[in-house]
Amino acid sequence: MSAAFSPEEKLAEALLPHATEGNDGSHDIVHILRVFRNAMRIHAIEGGDREILAAAVLLHDCVSVEKNSALRAQASKLAADKASDILRDLVWPQERIEAVAHAILTHSFSANIAPETLEAKILQDADRLDAIGMVGAARCFYTAGRMGSALYDPVDPFAEKRPLDDRAFAIDHFAAKLFKLSDNFQTAAGSVIARERHARLEQVLELLTDEI
Repeated sequence: MSAAFSPEEKLAEALLPHATEGNDGSHDIVHILRVFRNAMRIHAIEGGDREILAAAVLLHDCVSVEKNSALRAQASKLAADKASDILRDLVWPQERIEAVAHAILTHSFSANIAPETLEAKILQDADRLDAIGMVGAARCFYTAGRMGSALYDPVDPFAEKRPLDDRAFAIDHFAAKLFKLSDNFQTAAGSVIARERHARLEQVLELLTDEI
C-alpha cells in the first residue's frame, strides 16, 4: 500500500501502521490516500514542505472518534498528540514534529482552529475536498448509516419549518456543513477544485430531491 503514496513511499511505509484505528470506512486508509492525492495536487501548485505535509496527511486520522461522540471536537488534538509521539519515536526534530502537529490540529472542521502554515492550509483543503463532491456525498450517507440516522424527514425533508438536525437526518448534513465548506478554502488551488466538487454535491441533492 505504501507504493500508492509516491513520492513519499518510505514515509508511508513507516507511518501507515499508525494511520488509522477502528473500522470507520469514511476515515480508512483509502480516505487517507485520497487526501494525500488531493494534498499533492495542491502542493504541486502552492509549494510547501512535502515531507511535513505528507506526514500530517498520513497521521491526521490516527485517532478515531465517531461523528456523534461528545469528544468529536477534540479528535484533531488527540490525533496531533498521538502523531507527535509517533514522530518522536522516529527521532524527528522537535520543530518538524510541531509543524506536523499544528497541521493535524487545525485540519478539523469541528475543532474550528485556523491553520497558520502553508502545510496546515493544504491539509485542511485536501481533507475537506474529500467531504464534498460525489465521494463526500457517499461518505455522508455512509456515516449516517453508522449513526443510525434516517435519510430525511418525511414531513419536512429540507428543514423549511424545523431546525436542521444532521444527527437525525442524513441530507440535513448538506446544509448544516457540506455546502459551507467550499467558501472557506485556504489555498487558491484548493478553491478551484472545491468549486467543481461543490457543484457535484448540489447535483446529488437536486437529483435526490427529484425522487422524493
